[in-house]
Amino acid sequence: MKKILIAFLLGIIILTGCNNTMNTPTSKVEDFLGKYQKLDKKVLTELEETLKKDDSMNEEQRKEYQILLEKQYQNLSYKIKNEEIEGDTATVDVEVEVLDYQTSINKSKEYYAEHKDEFKDGDKKDEEDNSNETVKEKVEEAADDVKDEAKDKIDNIASFIDYKIKELKTVNEKIKYDLTFNLTKENGEWVIDDLNDEDRQKLHGLY
Repeated sequence: MKKILIAFLLGIIILTGCNNTMNTPTSKVEDFLGKYQKLDKKVLTELEETLKKDDSMNEEQRKEYQILLEKQYQNLSYKIKNEEIEGDTATVDVEVEVLDYQTSINKSKEYYAEHKDEFKDGDKKDEEDNSNETVKEKVEEAADDVKDEAKDKIDNIASFIDYKIKELKTVNEKIKYDLTFNLTKENGEWVIDDLNDEDRQKLHGLY
């Protein structure tokens, strides 16, 4: 009986130690990034839902872009640089290394600017949808175009999107970014706060 109790107590100690090890700010960040590297089901579901909302691409382009982002996740590497805990809040500084997609996109835009004649299809929105627009909708769209005319035009040109995706497939160069994860302890468990847009772009190599 004594041996059984000792074994039982040792088991509790081991389990408690494991739980404490898994419930640290650093371990939570490692788990978060690991889910991207391993293409966790939840990560892929969120990616699919996000791409479905992007009406600038057709279905085939979305599929190809998703493959590119999955490649990005699998090539993600990181280094934990620092952890600081203050009460129920904490920060974890991380250096991530990702495929440099943004440089490729910038080069594609430069190519477009110098070779516009190669991109003849214009706005890729369905002509039928455009014909059904009200005058008010067209005025609102025109106002949006004024705000960021160049970006709106180029991001809705099907042939440019095809070219951009083709160039992204060739990217092998990587780039390093520094991120700071903020965490809050809730009911004794460390939880990562929502990432801002800048950090999300860095994780995707699009900063």
